[in-house]
Amino acid sequence: MSYQLVQQLQKEAIPARQACRVLAVSRSGFYAAQQRQKRPATICAISVHLQASFTASGSTYGSRRLQAYLQHQGVQIGRYRVRSLMNQHNIKPIWRRKFIHTTDSKHDLPVAENILNRQFEPAEPNTAWVADITYIRTRRGWLYLAVVLDLYSRKVIGWAMAPGMPAELVCAALQMAIAQRKPARGMMVHSDRGSQYASEAYQNLLAKHGLRCSMSRKGNCWDNAVMERFFLNLKMERVWRKDYANHAEATNDIADYIVAFYNCVRLHSKLGNLPPIVYEQQQTEKVTKVKKPILVSENT
Repeated sequence: MSYQLVQQLQKEAIPARQACRVLAVSRSGFYAAQQRQKRPATICAISVHLQASFTASGSTYGSRRLQAYLQHQGVQIGRYRVRSLMNQHNIKPIWRRKFIHTTDSKHDLPVAENILNRQFEPAEPNTAWVADITYIRTRRGWLYLAVVLDLYSRKVIGWAMAPGMPAELVCAALQMAIAQRKPARGMMVHSDRGSQYASEAYQNLLAKHGLRCSMSRKGNCWDNAVMERFFLNLKMERVWRKDYANHAEATNDIADYIVAFYNCVRLHSKLGNLPPIVYEQQQTEKVTKVKKPILVSENT
């Protein structure tokens, strides 16, 4: 503080010698402080890595994932150090919540039992899939997104988008997943009990491929918690940060999130902080040493 006062007195044409004497500051200390101020600020290498990692995540990672990401890059750092640097550099994910109902369970169509029963961690891929619909706000109106996710690796294996929520939307997402994974007959597909999933078109598609239907209990979002969590991540990390001009812009950006970030890059705590594709590949390599390989898709 005394150094700044001396500087202020100098601006008022008072010699440094006199100002130092009045403020009881040594002249040598004053000149040393003046030289230190002229030196360029020291760049912290870890801070640079931290900010680059945060940017690479789309400005979405908190301290836990940033620590894991940095460790994958060979930077050894504790979580509390990460939090300290985040505070120092004002690094903080920001998101806004919007809400609209997408489930129409007030229908007279048949509904299936909850066969999945919250068994969210199957031992192999293509054992249990989950499906659901969410909404995306654009300046041209709502865009609806149907997704199918493999519980084994939390990988998105099918999706479709449209301005409305017809049964064809959920059928298109399921058809994409079937084409990619080619599941065995008897595999389970879980969803809520919305009219799209209870529809004749969707149920016929399941029957055609010999897939078992499972549905959440009425009004119980926890029965499909993994899919709910994916939608929340999608919105926090991408959708709520955007102002989509139209459906095409939203469609391209969400597809980019799924293909280029979520499946390939985003660290998942349930997978040992690995992206879904990397997790599947590593598990497949382990399995192939003792038995025939598991069929998983490498991309998208």
